[in-house]
Amino acid sequence: MAPDRMKAVLIAGPTASGKSALAMELARRLGGVVVNTDSMQVYRDLRIITARPSEAEEREVPHRLYGHVDAAENYSVARFLLDVSATLPEIVAAGHVPIFVGGTGLYFKALTQGLSRIPPIPSDLRERIRARILTDGPAAMHAELARRDPGVAARIKPGDRTRIARGLEVMEATGRSLDDWNKENAPALVASEQAVRVFLDAPREQLLARIDARFDAMLAAGALDEVRALAARNLDPLLPAMKAHGVPWLIRHLRGEMTLEEAAAQGKRDTRHYAKRQFTWFRHQLADWTRVAPDTALEDVLRAAGR
Repeated sequence: MAPDRMKAVLIAGPTASGKSALAMELARRLGGVVVNTDSMQVYRDLRIITARPSEAEEREVPHRLYGHVDAAENYSVARFLLDVSATLPEIVAAGHVPIFVGGTGLYFKALTQGLSRIPPIPSDLRERIRARILTDGPAAMHAELARRDPGVAARIKPGDRTRIARGLEVMEATGRSLDDWNKENAPALVASEQAVRVFLDAPREQLLARIDARFDAMLAAGALDEVRALAARNLDPLLPAMKAHGVPWLIRHLRGEMTLEEAAAQGKRDTRHYAKRQFTWFRHQLADWTRVAPDTALEDVLRAAGR
């Protein structure tokens, strides 16, 4: 990519790979604005447990789309694109470089490739289907999805409550398969040829050590109190914020079902598994992104941006 065509920087990578620190430094060097591209860091209730940028960091460098959503809401990739479409023109008009950073691959894919035009799902329908998953069980609901939309059901594991609910609610609300809607994409908001796109390819052992150390640091910083406040709201356990890594286990600890050490071990395990899935997803879905080592990422991005 010619440096003079650079319009944005996109930084993806597994959790705990150093994406936020890289974005901060790039914002300082490029006069940029950091734009959240992580599905968990949108929730205002979860600053610590999601490793969201601190208040001091947000004061030092402009940040957008962090902590602007209540935990009771079901944030989606479609809403993410709406938020970006409102925020991006302001950043560009001010002469700043948008620096998108996060670990949610689907957000990056939608940002650069567009998204299907599925209409909004009525909240009462969504709640009804999710309530049935709790009462009837995911296996029974998966069987129902298989009868109504066998193509979608075939790609979903019988225990994947979120995707089962999504398949059923789209079919119920629109009368059409999720596959049909996915063929009708909305336009991309960032042109791939006008962006520096990198994936932080951290060495496995180093990444695992960082994940464990970060979880311990989050606990030391008050993550348990943060989760305690969230649990006190008695929200639907199927909401995304209630499933953030570590949250379900820490809630179980607060209920006296396990020790803090056991909850932390399970939270770390879930985070390690998530990092593995992130590597796999990006390798298959965004194969043309440049892989960079965390140690050289800053120089690599600045070079690609012509700075």
